[in-house]
Amino acid sequence: MTSSAVHVVCPSCGAINRIPPDRPAKQAKCGTCHQKLFSGKPAVANAAAFERHITRNDIPVIVDFWAAWCGPCLAMAPAYERAAAELEPDFRLLKVNTEEEQSLAARYGIRSIPTLMMFMHGREAARRAGASDMRGIVSWARAQTTDKQRSASVN
Repeated sequence: MTSSAVHVVCPSCGAINRIPPDRPAKQAKCGTCHQKLFSGKPAVANAAAFERHITRNDIPVIVDFWAAWCGPCLAMAPAYERAAAELEPDFRLLKVNTEEEQSLAARYGIRSIPTLMMFMHGREAARRAGASDMRGIVSWARAQTTDKQRSASVN
């Protein structure tokens, strides 16, 4: 994580938690509901939870836009879950069902599923359409943040 406190949204209750730099984030618990902030699994998000996570987390948020009828989405689900275990606590991973949250899918122009999107501080930072294995998801996520950090330090 970073050398300063990081704000993380609880996937269970939505409370915003401050994790000091001297505390191990993987073991952090929510100050409100006392659930683990990082479970090693993607959090299922409705529109309100999605909005809160992408705007209030200091860590990058990766969202899997998927649907229950989509074969590639179902095939990728176990890989996405393993990626969550690998990427937390540096990333928050969410799942958004496009059938249940059609307004979100329309708002972000989701044309094919599965689509992975990365958000940093409320803004789209990267997008990737199509199924991927766990290593592909992890590599893509880390490459995006490395690219963003590199371009920020140049500017």
